[in-house]
Amino acid sequence: MNLKNPQVDDFLEKAKKWQAEMTLLREIVLECHLTEEFKWRQPCYSFNGKNVLFVSSFKDFSVLAFFKGALLADPSNVLARSGENTQGMRMIRFTNCEQIQAIRTEIKQYIFEAIEIEKAGLKLPKTDVASPSLPAELSEVFDQNAEFQQAFNKLTPGRQRAYILHFSSAKQAETRKSRIEKLIPRILKGKGIDDCICGLSKRMPSCDGSHKAIEDFKKPY
Repeated sequence: MNLKNPQVDDFLEKAKKWQAEMTLLREIVLECHLTEEFKWRQPCYSFNGKNVLFVSSFKDFSVLAFFKGALLADPSNVLARSGENTQGMRMIRFTNCEQIQAIRTEIKQYIFEAIEIEKAGLKLPKTDVASPSLPAELSEVFDQNAEFQQAFNKLTPGRQRAYILHFSSAKQAETRKSRIEKLIPRILKGKGIDDCICGLSKRMPSCDGSHKAIEDFKKPY
């Protein structure tokens, strides 16, 4: 079995939900001879420096997620998209350890196939995904604030898409307006929705939550 990463030990020890399930998934993954790292605040597993999968949890389930899951055969029909706009990533969802144990052998087969995909150097096919349409509320702000529109247009296509999806996902117009107003300063700085703006992140340009130290310091006692 490969060496365990102390950061993952700490992560699992502090996990408030799905601790047992993630611990079991970790055990299975390590039996497949992947390198354990701690990235994006979750256990991540790689082969020869290439990210293969990660273990994580959501509110209603724990997951084993494959970065190139779209290339997997999926004979057991257990892989799911994490969202409607997800391209290559696929995940297997679990709500208890019994579910994991029931397909333990199949899980390993998926992992070994994912490793073979990396060995072969396979790439995810490029897909022509239509750009999401601008929500009306964002167009209205553009009409009222030319500086903001210019700053938004200077963002990379990926950053623009992330913002548009975030704004559009709100069902109520007022919520969409509120989200836009809240993020205008970030966009004016040329930052993506997940980019660091405090300068403390150890994985720039992405935010790693270091700004919380500033927020905690400012709290009255």
